[in-house]
Amino acid sequence: MFIQTESTPNPATLKFLPGQQVLESGTADFPAADTAGTSPLASRIFGVSGVAGVFLGTDFVTVTKAEAVEWDHVKPAILGAIMEHFQSGAPVMEGSDAAGGHAAHEGEDAEIVGQIKELLDTRVRPAVAQDGGDITFHGFDRGIVYLHMQGACAGCPSSTVTLKMGIENLLRHYIPEVIEVRPVAV
Repeated sequence: MFIQTESTPNPATLKFLPGQQVLESGTADFPAADTAGTSPLASRIFGVSGVAGVFLGTDFVTVTKAEAVEWDHVKPAILGAIMEHFQSGAPVMEGSDAAGGHAAHEGEDAEIVGQIKELLDTRVRPAVAQDGGDITFHGFDRGIVYLHMQGACAGCPSSTVTLKMGIENLLRHYIPEVIEVRPVAV
């Protein structure tokens, strides 16, 4: 098994490409070791000292390191953990698979929210997945769109630029009701 790695816009995060399917659909975000209970793969990666976060996509694993750790010290152990997991035949997720991502929204803004989610799914999420992350809809209130950033996007130095200059401009262009886009921590 050959696992490729790619850098991401977030220097604390690397994208690992195992060359096979990781999740059937959706994504799974584990921002800390104590949240990885449903994923044997994420639990194994958190077993590597210095790992601060794990994010799973359909064909990639994004790992965030602790600030005080150098990639040269943890990357080989992470590669080993991913390889061992896939060779073991253990499932990536136990129980229910990954989440679809977007929060539900009912009410008078349902049509606008549907448009927001469609633009996120068709224009934003595929591009962000290439960088090892995901952005999901969290809420819409009086013209403000709340988005949750995961994987490489969470804590990325360029995330504010991505939100304001990229996503906000895109949504405002297609949906006049959108005034602003803000990140939300879940």
